[in-house]
Amino acid sequence: MNPVVFIVGCQRSGTTLLHRLMNANPHLAVVHESRWVPGLFEQRIGLTPEGDVTRDLISLLLDNPRFVTMDLERADLEGLLANGKPVSYSNFMTGVYDLYGKKHGKNLVGDKTPSYVRSIPTLHHLWPEAKFVHIIRDGRDVCLSATNWKSGGELRRRFVPLHDEPVTTTAVWWDWLVRSGREAGETLPPDLYREVRYESLVSNPAEECEALCEFLGIPYDDAMVRFHEGKERPKPGRSAKNAWLRVTPGLRDWTTDMAAGDIERFESAAGELIDELGYERAAPNPGSETLATSASVREAFARELLSGGDRPPNYWRI
Repeated sequence: MNPVVFIVGCQRSGTTLLHRLMNANPHLAVVHESRWVPGLFEQRIGLTPEGDVTRDLISLLLDNPRFVTMDLERADLEGLLANGKPVSYSNFMTGVYDLYGKKHGKNLVGDKTPSYVRSIPTLHHLWPEAKFVHIIRDGRDVCLSATNWKSGGELRRRFVPLHDEPVTTTAVWWDWLVRSGREAGETLPPDLYREVRYESLVSNPAEECEALCEFLGIPYDDAMVRFHEGKERPKPGRSAKNAWLRVTPGLRDWTTDMAAGDIERFESAAGELIDELGYERAAPNPGSETLATSASVREAFARELLSGGDRPPNYWRI
C-alpha cells in the first residue's frame, strides 16, 4: 500500500540527495516535499470530524502550490470519491499516491518531506505499514550549510529571531529535529524505521542504497547512483544540489570551515546529541558563559515550540 516510505530528517542533512537516489530506482517514485499531508488530517481541514474526506478537500488540494507539482487532475481526484461512500483520509491519500505512481510508471510511491520528521506518529497512525528513513548528518556541517541557505526556512523565519545567536539556535534546532525523529522511531517496530548517516551515504552510496532497497523490499538498481546522468548543470557558484552533481563527499567540513568560537557554541548546545551519535567533539569543555547562553536559547526555543503547538523532545524534560 502506498505510501511505502517517508524520507525525513533535519533540513540541510541530505534529504534531497537521498530523494534523488531513491527516486532513480525503477520501482519507486518519490514525491518531492508534499508538506501538507499530516497537517490537513491533524487540523481536520476538508474532512469530517470523523476524518472522512469531503469534496472541499479536492479544491483545497488543487489550490495548494505544493500539490500542483504532483500534476494530478481534478477528475482523477474526484474519481477517488466516485462511489459516494465515505472515504477515510488515509485511503484517499493512498489513492493520490497511487495516481502519482501511475503517472510516473511506477507501482510504489514514497514521499520526501524533511519536516515530517516531526510528524512520524501521525503518519504511522494513518499508514501503520509505511516505513521511515531518517537521514542524519553531523550538526556542525548542517550549521555550515544552513548559513548558506537562501530562504533560511523556518529556522531563520521563526527561531533565529528569538535571540541574536544564530549558531546556538541552529544547534538547538538540529537537536530538536533529530531527537524528535529518533524518539518517534523508537516507538515503531524495527522493520519500519531506519537511520541513514549522510557521511556513509556519500562515502559508500551503492552500499547504502542496496541496504535501503533491502529495507524497503525492492530490488537494487545501479541507476540509483547514476541519478545525475543527463541532468548535471555545472556552473561557477552554483550549489551541488542545484547543479545536480553526482554523489560528492566533502561538500562541507566543519573541522576546517567553522570558526573555533562557533564550534564551541554549537557543541555547548547540542554536545550530548553529538556524543550519542558517535561524532567527535572538538570543544568538550565550553565556558560557563557559552553554557548559560545555550540554556537561555533552549528555553526560548522550547517556549516558541509550545506556543506554536509543537512538542519539544522528551529528552529536554520541559
